[in-house]
Amino acid sequence: MGNTAVVIGAGIGGLAAAIGLHRIGWNVTVLERSSMPEDAGAGISLAANGLRALDALGVGGAVREASRGQYSGGTRTPRGGWLARMDGSALERAVGTPIQGVPRSVLHRLLREAVPAESLVIGSEAATVEQIGPGTVQVGYGATVLEADLVVAADGIGSKVRGRLFPDHPGPVHSGSAVLRAITEHAVGLRTDFELTWGRGAEFGHIAFLDGRAEWHAVLGLPAGTRFADPLAELRRRFRTWHDPVPALLDATRPEDVLHHDVNELRAPLPSYAVGRVALLGDAAHAMTPHLGQGACQALEDAVTLAAALRAESTVGAALARYDAERRPRSQAVARAARQAGRMGQQLSHPLAVTLRNTAMRLTPSRAATRMILRHHAWVPPSLT
Repeated sequence: MGNTAVVIGAGIGGLAAAIGLHRIGWNVTVLERSSMPEDAGAGISLAANGLRALDALGVGGAVREASRGQYSGGTRTPRGGWLARMDGSALERAVGTPIQGVPRSVLHRLLREAVPAESLVIGSEAATVEQIGPGTVQVGYGATVLEADLVVAADGIGSKVRGRLFPDHPGPVHSGSAVLRAITEHAVGLRTDFELTWGRGAEFGHIAFLDGRAEWHAVLGLPAGTRFADPLAELRRRFRTWHDPVPALLDATRPEDVLHHDVNELRAPLPSYAVGRVALLGDAAHAMTPHLGQGACQALEDAVTLAAALRAESTVGAALARYDAERRPRSQAVARAARQAGRMGQQLSHPLAVTLRNTAMRLTPSRAATRMILRHHAWVPPSLT
């Protein structure tokens, strides 16, 4: 088996794949079309499965040092009543770690630092990906053509590589929602590490960081392409009567820091995550809605599983078959669960349905809620050493 790979995309999944491949002795080139990660201004929650993947890649300790554990908080109503309390200590006892909140830019930086500098080619887009023989793939960018034994397409939900491999696939579709988010300009006095509030057709949540600042997000039911002249003013109007600290988080935010994205997903599952010597990874393979906070964690799982398969198998073809068999069922099940969570959470708008859901949540024992979380968090990575 050869040991030369090109990774297309230097987001979380692409960088993690590069780290994993480098750890098993492969020569890796990472092509990134942008000069700055698109979501550098947002935050992220990392569950136990994502953190374990980072441990396998050798960067888990650094990420934990830069993160804040989510021990307190839960889900609330707009008036502030609790629907469910989060017991971060119980979750830590069950899976060995609490959920960690970290700025996405910090996670990106730590992953980039773990990739050899000479492997990163920034500001270069892969224009062509062609299999030229049974064992070689050519990737062209600018005037350069690279030959590789493996290509990892981690080029996001709008993946051009996926479009070439599966021209009949419908591609990403709009979920019916949009997300607006930002990190506060300064520290905010918060009594909890994490909160999620569900209203009728709307969700607001926050993650507290080590330095006292917080990431907040608002998910709204909106047609695709909807934009506001002043997003922050619109959110202040919509959430002005919601419980503290929702208004305080908005007041601590600069208007220019607010990001606004449609929430799209790959609703039609792909028939395979590998074609020839090209593997799809992260959002390119299984873009999902954010309602379980598992998008990045699943990409990290992909990266470790791919590297482990390449280390264990004697051929690239066998390794990619193993990667597909291990990753496709799990990641697609998580994507379905995330879609269902959105339907029962933020997207629910009928008053009677909201009342029934809230009652059910209040009556659900905390142990049962923890068991539901463990279905997705309790993943053990394969070894790369």
